[in-house]
Amino acid sequence: MNEALTTLLDLLDLEQIEENIFRGTSRSALVPRVFGGQVAAQAMVAAGRTVPEDRTAHSLHSYFLRAGDPGAPIVYAVDRIRDGRSFTTRRVVAVQHGQPIFHLSASFQTYEEGLDHQSAMPHAPDPETLPTAAEALPAYREIFRDPGTVERLIEARGAVDLRYATVPPWGSVGKPVEPRSQVWFRTAGKLESDDALLHTCLATYVSDMTLLDSVLLAHGRGGWAVGDVVGASLDHAMWFHRPFRADEWLLYDQESPSAAAGRGLGQARIWTQDGRLAVTVIQEGVVRVPRA
Repeated sequence: MNEALTTLLDLLDLEQIEENIFRGTSRSALVPRVFGGQVAAQAMVAAGRTVPEDRTAHSLHSYFLRAGDPGAPIVYAVDRIRDGRSFTTRRVVAVQHGQPIFHLSASFQTYEEGLDHQSAMPHAPDPETLPTAAEALPAYREIFRDPGTVERLIEARGAVDLRYATVPPWGSVGKPVEPRSQVWFRTAGKLESDDALLHTCLATYVSDMTLLDSVLLAHGRGGWAVGDVVGASLDHAMWFHRPFRADEWLLYDQESPSAAAGRGLGQARIWTQDGRLAVTVIQEGVVRVPRA
């Protein structure tokens, strides 16, 4: 386990300051705001800590309301909406400087047997054959507006071993391609904990890193680091279907069915390496072309 992963785990270990109220800190981000995946993951930690241990997350629905300040703590207030015989529902509001920056609704369920089917896992290369971020990113140094972006990207993703199975947006600038992207990911080290909530929150954290890549690919745009688009996450939803571990390889298969009105939609599925459909993800974000 490297230092970056240790730091991320510390960020997810929220301080409880009152019943149903938690406080979290932030790490520096690539842009001057809190990384959305961090806020979503911390909100899930807050929700999960008010839920009986025999119930695991099965869905989350969230809205990003304001840019978070990375220099200030974030307070997470949990509303215990419902505790049923099978399902538990929680609502979380993340607050900074007296204003809500993020809303989350999450539902948890006790395990039960039921009907079971899934789609077939798409083809993807073996993750061990793909270059790491540290190996792949330097080749794109001249494409980025700031040459230092390479090192900052590597540092920002240091807690996660994320490997592109398809060309990243900055690798096809000016050449629109099929709006589909695949990455493999796992934490940068083995986790000692078997806590399902922790693995769920880590997947939530990573899920915000690349989901809108497919929107950019459809238009030959390289992204914020290239400087040909600006954007931010608007809303984010996840459904957790089957157990998984965030420290084992997971395939993030992403596509974009639509972009319009300054917004882009990404939808994705996360698969375990042995072919089990673990998670479905949908996100919409602001995707704007900068004015001259």
